[in-house]
Amino acid sequence: MAQTRVKARKESVFGERFALFAESLLTGVWIAVACLGVVTYPAAFAAGARHLRRRARHEGGGRRDFVADFRAAVRAGWAVGLTGWVVAAAVWIDVQAARAGLPGGPLVGAVGLFALIGFVVAGMRAAAVWTPGDSWRPLLAQAGRRTVLDPAGSFLLTAGLAVVVLSGMFVAPLAVPVLGAVAAAAVAVEERYRRR
Repeated sequence: MAQTRVKARKESVFGERFALFAESLLTGVWIAVACLGVVTYPAAFAAGARHLRRRARHEGGGRRDFVADFRAAVRAGWAVGLTGWVVAAAVWIDVQAARAGLPGGPLVGAVGLFALIGFVVAGMRAAAVWTPGDSWRPLLAQAGRRTVLDPAGSFLLTAGLAVVVLSGMFVAPLAVPVLGAVAAAAVAVEERYRRR
């Protein structure tokens, strides 16, 4: 009996990276749709990051896996989302105090704004390493440490968030796929930190 060998077609490095970039843009759309629940943004980002980790490792995955991951992440992730909105409201009050001319207001406003950025970056880093069954509290604590110990990675994620905001200001629909690129950046930052 003659055996036939099927030779797997090797994709070029450029083609492979472009495919991952295109997948990250699609993932941004999935993340944006999953964020419509207002407090579901950490779970949506975690599911998107997990999807991109699978794609980078050539483990497959698709929309159904994203939805399954999102459902697993939202069980406790909604509390993280609610906490994020509370922190944002507190920072908004700080900024309003700074604008009102209260003594020490500019300092309090600046500290509040930096704290909000740190909280968001830590949340992104926690979501980038989330797997089903993980508890958000230890993930956030460890991500907070990594946010401080890896300032270059934290700066990259902050710049990614700035790109999302600026994209949304210029062409609102462009901010949606860019979310996936930021999720890919978070995965890359965490992988870089892990290999150090």
